[in-house]
Amino acid sequence: MGNQMTEMLKGTLEGIVLATLAGQPAYGYEITARLRDEGFSDLVEGTVYALLVRVEQKGLVDVEKVPSEKGPPRKVYTLNAQGREQLEEFWRTWSFLADRIEQLRRTTHPDQAVQTEGDQ
Repeated sequence: MGNQMTEMLKGTLEGIVLATLAGQPAYGYEITARLRDEGFSDLVEGTVYALLVRVEQKGLVDVEKVPSEKGPPRKVYTLNAQGREQLEEFWRTWSFLADRIEQLRRTTHPDQAVQTEGDQ
């Protein structure tokens, strides 16, 4: 998957991070660790930090500096109302695209169509 996966992630990583924060607030490393636990094993920590700067600048998260046992205070990110709206838009867009792509695959390659519960 390699390069193609990287390119697809570029367009969806913001929504993925917002979805991670929808569950509970977290700091940068924690977000990266959660995503790696979810199977995004090649995700680079620096990529997540750069994205967090962007979502903070867009006003999608609230940030609180929390003292750390080791080193400087940590920035803990919490999804705010604007971030939740953005996340809902992400899920609507994702569903629309996923449906269209699957429809296209079924039309052009019916032998490769994914079998869903309704198809069984």
